Amino acid sequence: MSIDARFKVTYPGFSLDVNLELPGQGVTALFGQSGSGKTTFLRCVAGLEKAAGGYLRVNGNLWQGEGICLPVNCRPIGYVFQEANLFPHLSVENNLGYGLKRARQAIPGLAMHQAVELLGIGHLLKRMPERLSGGERQRVAIARALLASPKLLLLDEPLAALDQERKNEILPYLERLRDELEIPVLYVSHSQDEVARLADHLVVLEGGNVIARGPLTEVLARIDLPIRLGEDASVVLEAVVAERDEAWHLARVEFAGGSLWVRDKGIPTGHPVRIRILARDVSIAREKLTGTSLLNILSATVTGMGDDTHPAVALMRLTVGASSIVARLTRRSAAALDLRSGNAVWIQIKAVALIA
Repeated sequence: MSIDARFKVTYPGFSLDVNLELPGQGVTALFGQSGSGKTTFLRCVAGLEKAAGGYLRVNGNLWQGEGICLPVNCRPIGYVFQEANLFPHLSVENNLGYGLKRARQAIPGLAMHQAVELLGIGHLLKRMPERLSGGERQRVAIARALLASPKLLLLDEPLAALDQERKNEILPYLERLRDELEIPVLYVSHSQDEVARLADHLVVLEGGNVIARGPLTEVLARIDLPIRLGEDASVVLEAVVAERDEAWHLARVEFAGGSLWVRDKGIPTGHPVRIRILARDVSIAREKLTGTSLLNILSATVTGMGDDTHPAVALMRLTVGASSIVARLTRRSAAALDLRSGNAVWIQIKAVALIA
């Protein structure tokens, strides 16, 4: 299963030139700064942007190329924009009914009650859009898109117009969508936090070109990319809850390389979790420290150093077992420790800095 896409679009001052083979399942995040080409690529996939000579095959079905170019209304997609774009004169229930009317009968899809339950909007069915919060509107918009029986779901920065509280409200529903549905998702974002929580695969765009692509954990661990720079530089680890310390409200999670203590969120033991480690919360020592408040101390090997946004600061890639972690430190500290590739070191990570 794969999504094969080749598009070349040129405007005055901007051009998009991509050739991608993406997984045909899970969430693929298209990441980059404004103007990098994320939305243009998504519009090409939807058929809203005319890319002459383009090619698009979705899980074996040809949508564009070889003399074929399906119009927008014939492409089995669900498209959710930054703004929910609900019909203001229709109730939530009737907005969802519109999605059902667009469903392609030959494609099995969600029933109304399934979409309602998945997005947690049962209590909103009789409300008009004007009586919904921003997060509620987006959840309704996603449910409506799912009811159209899409073979591909396109989400174009669906949280960009929301404040942090509303983002925190809707993210668990997006995670549930990722975990429970088999519909492939292309997710456009410039938020590292959203990408870290939701994506399985990552494509980084800059100036209309692809500068990196691959599994999320591998791409985030690179230190030669623009997304590695700045205060939000981080890596993501796939882990499993191994132990809960209810007395101290902590949980120990195991990953490919060791284990870490994180804040307990009530997740049962044996359950898979995703951990994000911010580079600024990782420190390095040449010898194992004692008498420290830090709970997480791991042995590691230095495997590379890269530039950060300021010449005084560097990014250090460290291997811990089969996993990679990135630290952010001053070049003066790196020189004082004489850090070089191949060095055996100890790293310390704040438990409160880990996001499950």
